[in-house]
Amino acid sequence: MDSQIKKIHQQLVSKEITCTELVQRKLDLLKKNTHNTANSLLESSALELAAKVDAKISNGETIGVLEGIPFGIKDVYMLQGTYTTASSNLLKHYKSAYTATAIQKLLDAGAIPIVKENCDSFGHGSSSENTIFGAVKNAINPELVGGGSSGGSAVNVAKDYTIFSIGGDTGGSIRQPAGYNKIYGLKPTYGRISRYGLMAYASSTDCVGPLAKSIEDIRIVLNVMSGKDAKDQTSIESESISEETIANTNTVKTIGYFKNFIENDAIDTQIKNDFLASIEKIKAKGIEVKALDFFKSDILVSTYYTLAMAETASNLSRLDGTNYGNRIESENLKETYAVTRSENFSEETKRRIVGGNQVLSQGFSDEIYLKGLALRDQISENFNKDFEEVDIIISPVTPSTPPKIGDSLKDPLAMYLSDAYTVGFSLGQLPTLTIPQGTSTGIQITAAKNNDAHVLQFANFLKETI
Repeated sequence: MDSQIKKIHQQLVSKEITCTELVQRKLDLLKKNTHNTANSLLESSALELAAKVDAKISNGETIGVLEGIPFGIKDVYMLQGTYTTASSNLLKHYKSAYTATAIQKLLDAGAIPIVKENCDSFGHGSSSENTIFGAVKNAINPELVGGGSSGGSAVNVAKDYTIFSIGGDTGGSIRQPAGYNKIYGLKPTYGRISRYGLMAYASSTDCVGPLAKSIEDIRIVLNVMSGKDAKDQTSIESESISEETIANTNTVKTIGYFKNFIENDAIDTQIKNDFLASIEKIKAKGIEVKALDFFKSDILVSTYYTLAMAETASNLSRLDGTNYGNRIESENLKETYAVTRSENFSEETKRRIVGGNQVLSQGFSDEIYLKGLALRDQISENFNKDFEEVDIIISPVTPSTPPKIGDSLKDPLAMYLSDAYTVGFSLGQLPTLTIPQGTSTGIQITAAKNNDAHVLQFANFLKETI
């Protein structure tokens, strides 16, 4: 299987390249980068770690497959001693006091973090334009958005500035930018990877996940980060996925797709035609394809944003400049809180906080929030029934191609609707992978909970099929 990680590992072991040379090359690329992907470079620490890997190799010691591999981190993860800004004005000078569990597992495996990556502030956006560091530019066409909220992570992988990157996916924030930049991006089963040390957006759907250029690299990184964590009560035990398991591509007999996604007036004609052509290629391989009924995409979007805004309003209530953040003093404590939050949060973040507080307020919570929770339960039940009929569900990643930089800021509703095909799988807490094939923004592959291996298996099948 194609794997940049394994290829570089062999180059390091055979001394074709030193780890110091490898890391320095990537740092140099990031310094010259004009796509606004890097919030801060971790140059000194990365080169120190690289020197240790080189010393081990020189001494004839065995190194692990991830040892010495340079990677990027979306700037919403704690990494002790580094700036962790969430691309926000409020936290632009904040340094992490500890390291996120998922990142620590990668460090323990010897991987080397080289950059904290640009993103929509606090994950609030689908374009990576809501950031104090400037809009992330698409890897293929810099006039277009990089996607969001993990836009910097996706573009860094696509441009080979990092070997892999760690993004965060709440409603599509790994999968959509992966599709926009033609790489792989995985949202695992909710809880498979600990969220400890990830700045919370919507706690019930936040997922840690990898972006990479191959399925095998996704598998390697996923295995390292997965597992139960005593610091995150929502985390779950999970079995390691072997290379042999995902190479066995004959396990899927029936797939489904949501016909209302394809019959939607909002879908781009070319994306629709390409998706249907991919369906025909799958049928030609002898796999049964079923058209499934599902909730309308506007119901999915409104349900997701109702719950996500409520959760982010609650999660961000702690950010008032008292314990950390860019505090702005005013005439009294109440005014200080108000000015600090008003001046430091982005317009999109303020929009979500206001919306969330409205959803949770007395007189509205029963009518809106509780209805959203009930709909989420119905969506999960719908998925349970679907996976009694099919092994895999596939769908377009987005209804349209990436917009030009600036367009999403003019029309927030259009930005929310760009998540129409991703948020349902987030509400269902299902493992979902974007692959860079099938349409101009890729195809999503989804399986039932805890069946992450099936998603990677079918991705391997489609790599040879469409």
